[in-house]
Amino acid sequence: MENTEKTELFEKTPIPKAVMTLAIPTILSSLVMVIYNLADTYFVGMLNDPVQNAAVTLAAPVLLAFNAVNNLFGVGSSSMMSRGLGAKDYDTVYRSSALGFYCALISGILFSTLYTVFQNPLLIMLGADSNTTAATGDYLLWTVSCGAAPAILNVVMAYLVRAEGSSLHASLGTMSGCLLNIILDPIFILPWGLNMGAAGAGLATFLSNCVACAYFFVLLFLKRGRTYVCIRPTLFRFRREIVAGILAVGVPAAIQNLLNVTGMTVLNNFTAAFGADAVAAMGISQKINMVPMQVAFGLSQGIMPLISYNYASGNVSRMKKTLTFTAKINLTFMATLAVGYWLGAGFLISLFMKNPSIVAYGTRFLRGLCLGMPFLCMDFLAVGVFQACGLGRKSLVFAILRKIVLEIPALFILNYLFPLYGLAYAQFAAESILAAAAVIVLLRLFQGLERRKKDDTVNAPI
Repeated sequence: MENTEKTELFEKTPIPKAVMTLAIPTILSSLVMVIYNLADTYFVGMLNDPVQNAAVTLAAPVLLAFNAVNNLFGVGSSSMMSRGLGAKDYDTVYRSSALGFYCALISGILFSTLYTVFQNPLLIMLGADSNTTAATGDYLLWTVSCGAAPAILNVVMAYLVRAEGSSLHASLGTMSGCLLNIILDPIFILPWGLNMGAAGAGLATFLSNCVACAYFFVLLFLKRGRTYVCIRPTLFRFRREIVAGILAVGVPAAIQNLLNVTGMTVLNNFTAAFGADAVAAMGISQKINMVPMQVAFGLSQGIMPLISYNYASGNVSRMKKTLTFTAKINLTFMATLAVGYWLGAGFLISLFMKNPSIVAYGTRFLRGLCLGMPFLCMDFLAVGVFQACGLGRKSLVFAILRKIVLEIPALFILNYLFPLYGLAYAQFAAESILAAAAVIVLLRLFQGLERRKKDDTVNAPI
C-alpha cells in the first residue's frame, strides 16, 4: 500500500514547508509535555513544602528511565519504519510497528514489577532520606507501579504514528494526556481538592497517560486500512533483519537515556547534601530548562521521518537542505532564549515557589544551565540524524562522550571547585565541546554520502 499524500510530503514538498509540517506539531506536543511536567512541580510547589517538591525531583530519574524504553522501541521502530517507507518495503514497515508496540507493552509490565519488588533500595539510590522517602514513594506508586505501561505505550505509539508522517495525530495524542494532567493536578494536589500532595501529582500523571493511550487506540481503529502502523498480534515476530535494524538504532538511544538517568542521579545526590531547599531549587531549574530542551528535541525528532525517508531513497541533497534549514532555526531560537533565561532567572524561579532560599539557589542554577542551550541543540540534531539513518553507533559514541567522558566528570570537578553552584555549569562544559564535534561529524557524514552517490552514478550501467 502506498499513500501518495505521505510520499508527496517526503519527496516533493518545499523544505521549509515539509519541516514545519512535521516539526511544529512535534514541538507543540513537546512544549505541552514540558508544561505537563512543570505542572507537577508548580502545583506541588504551591503547597510551599520543600519535602513534597523534593519528592517530585528525586523521582525524576526513574521517569527518565522510561525514556530508555521509549527510545529503544519508539526511536528504533520509527526509524526502521521510515527507512522501510523510503525503500517501498511495506512488509518491514508493518512488522516494525508491531514489534515496537508489543515490546513496549511487555517492557512497561516488567518495569512496574521490578520497581514494586525493589522499591526500598531504589529510593535510597535516588537520594531519598528519612524526610523524603514517604512522599517520593507515594509519587512513584502511581507513576511507576501502576503507570509504567501506559506511560511507555503513550510515547512509543506517538513515535510509530509520526514515522508515517502523521505528526499532527501523534502530537494530538500526546497533548490530550498532557492537558488532562494539567487539569487534574490542582484537583488532586492542593488542599481545596483531594490534598494528596506529591501522590496526587502521580495519580494525575497515571490517568493522563491512560487517556493518551486510548486516543491512539481509537485513532488506529478509525484509520485501519489507511495507516502503516499495525499492531496486529499476528505480525509480532522476531525477524532477524527487523530486530537488528531496530536494535541498531534503539539500543544506543536507550543507553543514551540511561546515561542521562545516571547523570541526573549523580546531580541529585550531590545537591541532596545541601538540603531539601537546594534539591527543590535544582528540580525547578531543571524543569524550566526543559522548555528550550524540548523545543530542540521536538525539532530534531520532527524531521527524523523526512531524514530517514530521503536517506533510504538516496536523496542526499534534500537531507542536507533539511538539516541546514533546521539548524539555522534552532540556533537562533536557543541563543535568544538563553539570554532571556539569564536575565529573568529569578522571576522564573519565583513563579514556582516564593521561598527566598529556593529562589536564591534556583536563580544561580538556572543561569548556569541556560548557557548550554545553543550548544545542546546541535547535539540533538546530530543524534537525530544518526538515528534517522540507522547509524546507531555514532549516536552511542555521542551519548558516551556527553555523559561519561564530559558531563559526569565535570559534575565532580565543578562541585569540588565551586561547591553546589558549580553543578549547574557541567552541562555547558560538556555541550560546548560536543557541539563542535557534532558539526565536524555531520559534515563528514554528508561528504561521504555525496561521494557514494557520485560513485554509484559513475558506475551505473548504461
